[in-house]
Amino acid sequence: MATDQAHRPSSSERPEKRKNPLGIFGAMSHLALVIWAILIIGPILWTFLASFKTNTEIFGDPLALPASFGWDSWGRAWEKAHVGQYMLNTIFVVACSTAATMLLGSMAAYVLARYTFPGNRLIYFLFVSGMTFPVFLALVPLFFVVKNLGLLDTHIGLILVYTAYSLPFTVFFLSAFFKTLPTSVAEAAMMDGCSHTRTFFQIMVPMAKPGLISITIFNILGQWNQYLLPIVLLSGNVEDKWVITQGVANISTSAGYEADWPGMFAALSIAIVPVMIIYIIFQRQIQSGLTSGAVK
Repeated sequence: MATDQAHRPSSSERPEKRKNPLGIFGAMSHLALVIWAILIIGPILWTFLASFKTNTEIFGDPLALPASFGWDSWGRAWEKAHVGQYMLNTIFVVACSTAATMLLGSMAAYVLARYTFPGNRLIYFLFVSGMTFPVFLALVPLFFVVKNLGLLDTHIGLILVYTAYSLPFTVFFLSAFFKTLPTSVAEAAMMDGCSHTRTFFQIMVPMAKPGLISITIFNILGQWNQYLLPIVLLSGNVEDKWVITQGVANISTSAGYEADWPGMFAALSIAIVPVMIIYIIFQRQIQSGLTSGAVK
């Protein structure tokens, strides 16, 4: 017995079993993420490369690299296709509508999340129901409403529609976020003499900064890529007021058989670049805003 115990390896000397930190499901999930990344990055990279090709290169060997990296197609898209003007129009419309959406949406979400009054839940569910209503079903009545207001073919009309279109998700997201904030801070501010308005703007808004940044980026992306609403509210008679999605679509439809495909891909690249830059810069803020509400 003594001899067996002497030769028995201790727990520190026993070889540890190697554990796979991922497992089969972890490996499959990583494989799925890699495939998803390729499906997303591949078309974007191909679009950028196609903007440097000629029509012959695009249709002759689509997967080959361009023979030369010239910026002629980018210049044609910016000047002849008026993509620069459409870009400025889009920046103006999206900036105004996003600012209005965040101001109105944050105030509405704060009241619905922090105050109790008759009809609170009804108003909240009316906002949320807007998320379930497909936008294309409202295009015809929306057209006549904007027309009766005298705002058809104007940027103001488009800004108001963008704001109304983005409010449901903004209120839904921020109301859930405001509920996670501690009530003790707001109560202390009220006891110190702060009004409801001052408490909201100086106390609660800075605390909700991660959530506000996240929903702001989502609204910018959604409004920047919007096509149905501009094409209904901005007709061909006001081409100088078009936004970037209308301008890109016009490049492929106006030229017929003589379509400038490199110019169209260059216009697409110009439209993609600002969105990519915004997302890369605020990537950490978006992730923290989506997760902070769950850990508070």
